[in-house]
Amino acid sequence: MLCYYGKLSIFCFIVACSIAVLPEVLSWFKLNVPEIYVNTIWFTHLVQYGVLNIPLLIVFRGFSYQVAVRAAFLGYAFGIGVIVSLTAPLSWQMFGVYVTILAMFHYTEFLSIAWINPSTLCIDSFILNHSVAYGVAACSSWIEFMVERHYFPMMKEPSLLSYFGLTLCICGELLRKLAMFTAKHNFNHIVQSEKMDNHELITHGVYNICRHPGYVGWFYWSVGTQLVLQNPFCAVAYTLISWNFFHDRILNEEITLLNFFGQDYVDYQKEVGTGLPFISGYKLNL
Repeated sequence: MLCYYGKLSIFCFIVACSIAVLPEVLSWFKLNVPEIYVNTIWFTHLVQYGVLNIPLLIVFRGFSYQVAVRAAFLGYAFGIGVIVSLTAPLSWQMFGVYVTILAMFHYTEFLSIAWINPSTLCIDSFILNHSVAYGVAACSSWIEFMVERHYFPMMKEPSLLSYFGLTLCICGELLRKLAMFTAKHNFNHIVQSEKMDNHELITHGVYNICRHPGYVGWFYWSVGTQLVLQNPFCAVAYTLISWNFFHDRILNEEITLLNFFGQDYVDYQKEVGTGLPFISGYKLNL
């Protein structure tokens, strides 16, 4: 059952997305609206987004406001991404696709936790503030895209590579969310140091394919975003940095899992791989 904060986030996400696409929808239907509304589009979006935040500030308080404002931000970004991907010049369209991918990933992280494990729900469930390195990586990819688009605009037009990246993002996202809904209350964004009474070893579903489907999905989603943008430098950097991050993360997590489940986890390790290339995890020397 979806908790209140999950329902609140859906409402804010949908409303913000609807407001974001409103100028374009009105333009498509050729309705009689002031020219300034559709001709100064970026100013219009700034005003709309600012006005959208006023009722959120008035109506909600505390954690509800923090959820509402983030869900609205991601919903508005998703709407902008859709419009850019459909109507912008070819060299900008895949950036619009990238924005929708990014917004949906962060929003569904929160929504999934609100559904499967609401007792652990917090603002960090959006993972918007994942780490400084994550923010630097994102900004670097935007800078590379802008620079390369300025000098080589045809390089950024939709291609088989960008659609392959989109496929990788979709598959990675689906795998991660399947992992979350399979693990249910056992899933947590933070590696747990203490075993809870209801903590179980999950080995069925996607966990029968690989031991860490959530990390596998995130890894390929991350690399896929740079293929969508057709960023050669960031594609290589994301692959190496993400691989190193998940190598260390899996190593630390498996030490914990071996402490929690002992021989059961050792047997599971023998049957199922981590799912990521050249990462074997932590193995006991018996």
